Amino acid sequence: MGATRVTDTINLIKLCVGAEAVQDLLDWQKTPRAHGPDGLPRHVTRMWPKRAEELLNGGSLYWVFKGQVLARQRILRLDEVTGGDGITRCGIVLDPDVVLTRAAPRRPFQGWRYLRPEDAPADLPAGRMQEDALPEDLDRALAEIGVL
Repeated sequence: MGATRVTDTINLIKLCVGAEAVQDLLDWQKTPRAHGPDGLPRHVTRMWPKRAEELLNGGSLYWVFKGQVLARQRILRLDEVTGGDGITRCGIVLDPDVVLTRAAPRRPFQGWRYLRPEDAPADLPAGRMQEDALPEDLDRALAEIGVL
């Protein structure tokens, strides 16, 4: 294995806990609790990514909803966030634009994982947010056979 180059990019993948659909994430990110002091959405996590430089080189946070990757947001920066308990955590500051992706099945896991660019699902064409969603069972079945 070679050394990490500054030009390398890595992504994160995370379950969107408490959300059943992308619209739930969008609704949550409209609330003040979802934003940092700069007004940008952020996700606060206990662990600081060891591959921060690669994340900040064009990486995104891919969101998993009910067993499927369906959306991503570009990672803008990582901020130190100190909670009311005095513990310092990582605030993953996200681009407010949520990009829909092709559905990709993902088994449950805890926390976040790294996701190589070549393993990330492709973005859907712009404007897909306005289209009616497929029934969940059909969407999941099509993703499992690689059609969506």
